[in-house]
Amino acid sequence: MRYREFWQLVDEVLGSAHGRALARDLVLFELQGRTAVQALDDGEEPRNVWHALCDAMEIPEGRRWGSAARQAPPRR
Repeated sequence: MRYREFWQLVDEVLGSAHGRALARDLVLFELQGRTAVQALDDGEEPRNVWHALCDAMEIPEGRRWGSAARQAPPRR
């Protein structure tokens, strides 16, 4: 997953304003107490950040990849 794809999914799945606020403000246990933006800035892979954000928001697997025919990136 590329950074561009991460942000497209944030906008599509979580909503552009709400999703970006969550990425900026929500502290995620799975990311060692960092926000999604902090983790990305620290070099964390976007797919790991996306999975952590979706897990925290309890987004079901079937909704995580938006309406486009995207292939789900595997967890690492």
